[in-house]
Parts: sequence; C-alpha cells; structure tokens
Amino acid sequence: MERRERVVGAVLGSAVGDALGAPFEFGPAGMFGARFPGGAAMCGGGGWEPGEATDDTQLAVHLGESLLAAGGLDLPEMFERFRGWAAGDPKDIGIQTEIVLGGGLPWDLAAAVHFRTEGRAAGNGALMRAVTGAVWFAPQGRAASMGAARRITALTHGDGAAWEGTAILHELLRVALDGGDPVAAVPGVLAAVREEHRGRWARVLDERWRPELATESNGAVWACLGSAVWALRSTGSFPGALRAVIDLGGDTDTTAAVTGGLAGAVYGAGAIPGDWREALHVPLPPTGRVLRAGELAALAVALDAGGRAAAE
Repeated sequence: MERRERVVGAVLGSAVGDALGAPFEFGPAGMFGARFPGGAAMCGGGGWEPGEATDDTQLAVHLGESLLAAGGLDLPEMFERFRGWAAGDPKDIGIQTEIVLGGGLPWDLAAAVHFRTEGRAAGNGALMRAVTGAVWFAPQGRAASMGAARRITALTHGDGAAWEGTAILHELLRVALDGGDPVAAVPGVLAAVREEHRGRWARVLDERWRPELATESNGAVWACLGSAVWALRSTGSFPGALRAVIDLGGDTDTTAAVTGGLAGAVYGAGAIPGDWREALHVPLPPTGRVLRAGELAALAVALDAGGRAAAE
C-alpha cells in the first residue's frame, strides 16, 4: 500500500469516525449496534446531519491549515486560529477548550492558568484534533513528532497527561503511516513517554486492558486513547474498529475520531466505505466553508508533502 493511501486514510478516517459517532454522543453502550445490527450507515441525530463532522474535525483542519500557512509550527498563529474558530459560534465546543480559548489570555498562558485554577485538564480535546499534526510531523521522526504533539496540546490543555497522550497518538500514527503495526509498537512508544506518566499509560495500553476496566469516562484522555487502541487490536477492519468503539457509548464522536485516524492509517483510504465518504461534510467556522472528502484528502496530501519538505 502506498503512503498516500495511508495518509489520506488517516485524515479521512478520523473525520468519518467523528461524523459516524456524533449522533450517539453520551448515549448508552450498545446503542449503535442496536440501531445497525448488520452493518452501519451515516445517520443524523443529536443535532447533527448525516455525515456532519463536529468540532473534532473542525479543529483538526484549522491545525493542519496553520501548519501549511506557516510552513511549520507557529504556536501563536495556531492559537489565534483556534480562538477565531471558538468565536465563530461552532455548533459544539468542549467546556475546557471554550474556557481556555475564550478567556482572553495569551497563547502561552491560557491553558496553564486554567490548569492551575481547576487542578485538572486531561480531557480528550487535543487527541481529537491530532491527526493532521501527526501527518505533518511523521516524516521528521519520533522525537520531533512527539515533541510537537506536546507543544500543540499545551495550547489548550495544561495537564501533562494530555500532552503525553497526544504524543503517544502521534507516534502510533507515525508507525502506521510508515507501514508498521501501531499495536505492536506500543511497548516501544511507552519507553518515550515521560516517566511520571508512563505507568498509567502503560496500564490503559496493555493488551489485557478492556474499556470496562477504565477508571474514568472516555471523555478523559486515558480511556479515550485506550479504547481506540483496544478497538484496533480487537477487530480486523476499518468498519469493525469504528463499530466496536462507538458501541462503547460515551464520548463517541471523539473516541471514533481517534480510532478512525489509526484504523485509516492501517487499512488505507480504500477501506473506508464509500457511502460514509460521500456523506461526510465539515462545516468550518468562522470561514463558512464546507469541506468534503476530496478537500480533506487534498489537505492530507499537502500536509504529508509539507512535512517531508520540512524534514529535508
């Protein structure tokens, strides 16, 4: 399989997972399977049109377009894009992200001040947008990609657990985009996790871990990424991985976005059902644009090319 197929699969897969899971967000376990006992289709519900992607993909697009516009990582510019998006009346926005982006503090203080005030900031809001950054930084190797993931996450999440979770996801995607097995790569990735967070991440990424063992909801960074890796490990296809993780209930758009990015990188864009790709659309506040699968595929290819040029 060509790298282009994996790159497009990752970005499209994340967006498709987001849109597929959105109507089931915060519903009970088993709701998806009960509606679609013999397959799955894009459906509306919960305020979402069939195939409509949420804030997860919107922020991933803004992140990727920032990297392209700046020719690399410009954190103040990226933060301003995020802040403009938050002010553009998106249909959905995470509570923590809204507080950080709407608080009026500068890019290098907003998340840190929030964390000092609240004492916790390990939600999955940075995981959900990570796929575009992972594609850009993958050609630059593990250290650069994981380091960038931490810095991007810190724009909105002050908890180091969230930094490490996004860094792990970057590295798993890098392995998959290179044609490797991200599940088999987990032990090696854990060795690159900062020591104070390694033990907890090792538990949720262990091959014996199951979502029912989670000690927090899958709106938290640990259970979200743990569930995505579990879904990839325990199934054998792109649709199967998405079906498994959405049927867990809870924060289904984000768990499915993370799972879809990983599964898309492993199985390639061709493994994503055609009717899911055709229904996909991404309204993009504050621009008024609506991106479809073709535009997302072009974004993925451009990010891969830009990241390769930056690595040379």
